[in-house]
Amino acid sequence: MIRIEDVIAKVNENRPGADTDLIRRAYLFSALHHRGQTRASGEPYLVHPLEVAEILADMRLDEVSVSTGLLHDVVEDTLVDIETIRSYFGDEITLLVDGLTKIANISDLSKEKQQAENVRKMVLAMITDVRVVLIKLADRLHNMRTMQYLKPEKRERISQETLDIYAPIAHRLGMGKLRSELEDLSFQNLYPDDYKRLAIEVDARRPELEAALESIKTTIADQLTEHQVPFVSIEGRVKRLYSLWKKLKKQKIMIEQVYDLIAARIITENDRKYCYLAMSVIHDIWTPVPERFKDWIAIPRDNLYQSLHTSVIGDGGQPFEVQIRTEEMHQIAEEGVAAHWKYKESNLGKQEEDEALDQLRNTVEKLLLPLVENTEQTEDSADFIETLKLDLYPKDVYAFTPMGKVIQLPRGSTPIDFAYAIHSAVGDTCTGAKVNGRIVPLRSEIHNGDVIEILTTQNSKPSGDWLNFTITSRARNRIRHWISQEQRTESIDIGRKLLQQEAERFRLPVKKFVNNETEMKRIANEYGLGRPDDLFASVGYGKTLPRNVVAKFLGPEKFGELDPDNQKETRLKTGMKAVKKFIGMGEDAIVVKGVDNMLTARANCCNPLRGEDIVGYISLGKGIVVHNKRCKNVSQLMVNKERIVEVEWAKSDKEQIQSVQLLATTENRTGMLAGITNAIADIKTGIRDARANVSKNDIGLIEVTVEVFDKKHLDKVVSAIEQVQGVISVERVNT
Repeated sequence: MIRIEDVIAKVNENRPGADTDLIRRAYLFSALHHRGQTRASGEPYLVHPLEVAEILADMRLDEVSVSTGLLHDVVEDTLVDIETIRSYFGDEITLLVDGLTKIANISDLSKEKQQAENVRKMVLAMITDVRVVLIKLADRLHNMRTMQYLKPEKRERISQETLDIYAPIAHRLGMGKLRSELEDLSFQNLYPDDYKRLAIEVDARRPELEAALESIKTTIADQLTEHQVPFVSIEGRVKRLYSLWKKLKKQKIMIEQVYDLIAARIITENDRKYCYLAMSVIHDIWTPVPERFKDWIAIPRDNLYQSLHTSVIGDGGQPFEVQIRTEEMHQIAEEGVAAHWKYKESNLGKQEEDEALDQLRNTVEKLLLPLVENTEQTEDSADFIETLKLDLYPKDVYAFTPMGKVIQLPRGSTPIDFAYAIHSAVGDTCTGAKVNGRIVPLRSEIHNGDVIEILTTQNSKPSGDWLNFTITSRARNRIRHWISQEQRTESIDIGRKLLQQEAERFRLPVKKFVNNETEMKRIANEYGLGRPDDLFASVGYGKTLPRNVVAKFLGPEKFGELDPDNQKETRLKTGMKAVKKFIGMGEDAIVVKGVDNMLTARANCCNPLRGEDIVGYISLGKGIVVHNKRCKNVSQLMVNKERIVEVEWAKSDKEQIQSVQLLATTENRTGMLAGITNAIADIKTGIRDARANVSKNDIGLIEVTVEVFDKKHLDKVVSAIEQVQGVISVERVNT
């Protein structure tokens, strides 16, 4: 177990003159209030804050950060309140602890929404003081290192959140080393079979790869010395497992086809000219791969990363990557904004340190401000998380306006994204675009160096189709907002007309019912809505039935007397059961929360399986269409929030068989189809169809339709196929 004196020794080494008494006081306070608490591993809870403090000390952060690391769970997990922290440790530490403390459980919010609100709180706090997120990353890193003691479901949930939110935040702050460890730990917990299989494959090649790296490093060192290019060190690395797995999955290639499976890194002295001189030497030794050269020194990434990257073909046809950067660039690439806290070598005075901290805050504000702006603009929790994921997407496409202004966008961006990056008014009125002087479709992908001119028309409006090819959160939020406003106005009119028609059926005066603002407001409040217009919109979208509004207006007894459909109710329920049985859904396969007798159907685009997270969408004429929450079409459905309903899988002892189509990408060799079908048969799973083809690049494509009961069963089938020798990847095919 780590000791507090070990942490203090590191702080003294990195920051001579630090107030270590503050750290000791924080330690004693934490030890007192966490006394008797244990972690899932059975060890004393105090181990966790101590480990977090050590990680922060390794980052060379100040004594305030290290002290906060020791205190970060005190308010959340003990009886201590935030004002007690203030009285003992002052405002600075209180601000950091408060930013790290989760919002108390809110009974009317789902666990998913509470999680989103906690992330929102942290994002808003970190713009005031970046140390909030640095401490949170240290906290998450230690939790990920000790995940083996948690239940599988909790491991999966925390790992997915780490992969979606915290690893990308570390990337945005340029903290490459921490990001890499978070990603690999998440990968290990989320896809244990893939992790083990890939680790075995890489370990089998490791002796050969490391021998090749040693030879490459020796050659580079000799040639740089001969050409009098000064360098500090030459490093070598084998590609990280998560990064390698992502590339294999995305490009559907075999490990031999990965250009950067191994890489050499040249660290030069702190003058960028040596980087370019080293690059010329590398290209003299080995043949460069066309279009595999990137200059992140001339145009740094938005997270301050600077380096030259080139891929070359080595001896024996072995491709590898070479990264070249100065010593200062390397420190920033590894530690990001945390590297700016290293003041020991420069012996800064108080005034100079304050100026350096101001410069750091300006840098952080530039990196994080887009996140905060969209955090404040996005009210819905689910939207907020999706928006945050988009904003954390690595931005590495650089395009230019006709006036020469550089616009930085994520890969895959289109002219619509570019237009909204300039100004929301430009995006709203966009009608076309010229790329390098030629008119192109608005769905065209932007490439590095493109000069883009946006064509606008004053009366033009955004189109819902744009959501199919825009990827920046700024563009998508603006388009959604516009469409939502347009459709809301329409739905209010439809809802009002539907209620008027229902009033006529019940022979109610429209003036006393629909036009009675007091009654409409009362009924709206009963549905949890604020205004009559919200109620009309809900009816217009089909989320609220007009007859139910009449029922709330009349009361149960009078409604029963006047209801013209009273005699038809039994026949309606019987008919609903018959329809459900006919479409093979079963009577209670999916339950719509708070609504009875609603027809539900699985969406063809994603065909959700029992056990997957699902969401319902009111589709006119089709009832509730149920999608997998990860379905590519869900983001477009979210434009019409009023038509989204909560659905869940009904509890049932009866297992329902569902057909799922899988596509296996394989090596092109004899016996692959037989190997896959045998693997499926071995786990006693039915096969409805199987066929094999060969792609143009000589890769095998095997489509197989299997019969499964739920998501766990499907995961078992996929795992069995992946273990067949020669299988590159397996993915689910949605119609």
